[in-house]
Amino acid sequence: MEDMTTAILRMNNASRDFLLEGDLLIPRTRNAMKCTNKAYSCLWPKSANGKVEIPFRISQKYDDTERTAILKAMKGFESKTCIRFIPRATQRAYLSIEPRYGCFSLLGRIGDKQVVSLQRFGCIRQGVIQHELLHSMGFYHEHTRSDRDQYIKIDWDNVNNYFIFNFKKKESDALNTPYDYSSVLHYGRTAFAKTGTVTITPIPDPTVPIGQREGLSDLDVVKINKLYKC
Repeated sequence: MEDMTTAILRMNNASRDFLLEGDLLIPRTRNAMKCTNKAYSCLWPKSANGKVEIPFRISQKYDDTERTAILKAMKGFESKTCIRFIPRATQRAYLSIEPRYGCFSLLGRIGDKQVVSLQRFGCIRQGVIQHELLHSMGFYHEHTRSDRDQYIKIDWDNVNNYFIFNFKKKESDALNTPYDYSSVLHYGRTAFAKTGTVTITPIPDPTVPIGQREGLSDLDVVKINKLYKC
């Protein structure tokens, strides 16, 4: 069974969009994402009830089984966080879940309609869906944390030259949480690798599993609750 990274990057392989780190859509209308310009500027607001309500609309192009899988992945946030995905009524800012080419998302709330692409026959998996939803909430990949070199080794000789920029570290807020090898936002060993090679190796124990595709880890939940003050 392929890990989540392999699935996402395989699905996005022929995308015509510029995808940072493989699945973060860069808007053509501006040269940087809102999240990178000002800390906490791209968070979804809390409602009067203390919940963070994220409006969404699911494309009619999905069949009932796919729609059910997407809704189940959304419900997976509810029991452990204050995040609530709610059907869009008239809200200007909302997620439009669409089966475009590949699995990708914008980073954080942009204040208008924003697409989360979950292509049929490849992206409709709980871990992949929750991975992209976390991006839409403002979370970067775990392997780009500023402290990552203490926990993983990047084998630069094995990185496909065209994709080296995808390993650039981010000065993002780790929210005083430990490095999370099991995060659904952590890419696998062969991310952006030359054929038959490995790019990411955990240290000091190289056998630690990374790239899981099951869903939110315990620390993913902790980070959501810290960032959104649940």
